[in-house]
Amino acid sequence: MTKADSYALLTLPVVILMGFGVAWAGGQGGHVVYNVPLFGWAVGLAFVIQWVAFVPAYLLQTERFFDLVGSLTYILVIVMAVLLRDGVDERSLLLLVLVVIWAMRLGTFLFCRIHKAGKDDRFDEIKPSFFRFLNAWTLQGLWVTFTLAAVLAAVTATQQKEMDGFAWVGFLIWLFGFVIEVVADHQKRQFRDNPENKGKFIQSGLWSKSRHPNYFGEIVLWVGVAVIALPVLQGWQWVTLISPVFVWVLIRYISGIPLLEKKADMRWGGQADYEAYKKNTPLLVVRP
Repeated sequence: MTKADSYALLTLPVVILMGFGVAWAGGQGGHVVYNVPLFGWAVGLAFVIQWVAFVPAYLLQTERFFDLVGSLTYILVIVMAVLLRDGVDERSLLLLVLVVIWAMRLGTFLFCRIHKAGKDDRFDEIKPSFFRFLNAWTLQGLWVTFTLAAVLAAVTATQQKEMDGFAWVGFLIWLFGFVIEVVADHQKRQFRDNPENKGKFIQSGLWSKSRHPNYFGEIVLWVGVAVIALPVLQGWQWVTLISPVFVWVLIRYISGIPLLEKKADMRWGGQADYEAYKKNTPLLVVRP
């Protein structure tokens, strides 16, 4: 067993404990099913789906449905949480619709992208390793848990509140972020599909206002979701507001921007137009 394998093996229980720590906090004051908080059932489902999907992925040595499974997990978890609670209010239905729309759009987009590319080079080194590949799938379960935390707390909470200003303001914030993400992804796909742009980097449309406008939209829409959930939270459920913070940290410092910036620097670093673009264009926030 290599050092990387040992590290992955040690990381697994930590990741699981983090997920169920959030489940415990978010489940306080929430609906209970068979003496277990509904929030806990939702988190358990998120991890189980990843582990089931890992088996054929490892046997076939493929990551081609990794992102698709992640998106489907969001949908299955939120739908289960809504169906198993006693009564559904308008706020929960709004959160359900927003999460399903986001997950269907992103899942389809990512699946088509990897189908066209043939592979995701992030997995080249870890696929052959049982524990490292399993760890990647388990981390996806944690990603779903942390990202959906505020939504699950609101949906599974015993107290219900009518639609209010928080709900409508949160919806508008979500819509703003969603539109930015969709438009940015569409612009980049059109740019790459144009043979004349082969070997070039995009610096038009929203990409002239930010080097990563799609990620900016992603962060903003989850802030909107947290705002919608806010009035329902109480006690330990406030911990679930880690959701938009987690999305921001993940994108800004871990698996999003750092990897893409490094890849871009290796490809275009030193070119005058790229260096000027990098110097004059904000990293994340879309410039008015």
